Amino acid sequence: MEEQLQALIGDQLGMVARRQLTAHHTDADTVRNEVAARRWVVRTARVISTFTGDLTTEQRRWLAVLHAGPRSMLGGLTAAAAHGLTGWDRSDITVYVDDELSFEPVSGIDFFRSRRPFELLRSERQGLPCSRVEPSVLLFAAYDATPRAAHAVLAAVVQQRLTTAERLLHWVELMRPLRRAKDFRRTLADITGGAHSGAELDLRRLCRTFGLPPPDGQRSRTDRNGVRRWTDAEWRLSDGRVVILEVDGSFHADPAQALADHRRTRRLAGVNRIIIRCTAWELRHEPAQLAADLMALGIPGRVPDNAA
Repeated sequence: MEEQLQALIGDQLGMVARRQLTAHHTDADTVRNEVAARRWVVRTARVISTFTGDLTTEQRRWLAVLHAGPRSMLGGLTAAAAHGLTGWDRSDITVYVDDELSFEPVSGIDFFRSRRPFELLRSERQGLPCSRVEPSVLLFAAYDATPRAAHAVLAAVVQQRLTTAERLLHWVELMRPLRRAKDFRRTLADITGGAHSGAELDLRRLCRTFGLPPPDGQRSRTDRNGVRRWTDAEWRLSDGRVVILEVDGSFHADPAQALADHRRTRRLAGVNRIIIRCTAWELRHEPAQLAADLMALGIPGRVPDNAA
């Protein structure tokens, strides 16, 4: 085997496409002999491994892009994981391919066809061909995820410092048309800390829709350590209890921020002071469920038909 081909196979962790073997003057008879000798294994109609045994996750990713062709790249959550995203593992591998390409399906690989310019999507990182993290998560969020997961993954890549909300907003514009783009802009504004005024409007809308009395907003409170705090929304009930709703700006809080928020909640709570939390996303997209939870605590209103 020539030196260049050996280096290529080494870079690809022992995986090689038949087209690459042909380009390096390794013919079908040689491949057939290596397979017959049980040194190589035919993994798909287009991809050979130069070893036997099970594939690692990284080798499965190489198999996926080699099978799909030279312009293909990892995409979706697979690409996001390659960039370092944790907590969103999936067993199936997502590969972006040109819309007009035709090839055999492979179990465990999701070939996502796209007419978008691949030069725009492709990451400059070395090694496995891979989409940039921003279009990867946005395309997953727009076309493969449930609404809740779609907004959660946007928050996750920002919280794990793989990108910024500003860069994601830039990519939302670059990728027009993009499904759910309007909702993504609002969620990304929440993540950057611009949720407060929007959340106030959403809470007023919730109260009008479900007949809840408007709360007192931005009330000054002193916690048990004597620290002055401001609460987002308060309802004083006829029995003397106070229900406080705190709205978290991002879909999921950063761990350090979550710790501070939980500590703050404990220190503001009292015998007649009930504190509950929600996200700006829930307030906007699941108002019926939130309204039902508030009414269960004694705030008067009309029970939503679709509350769970």
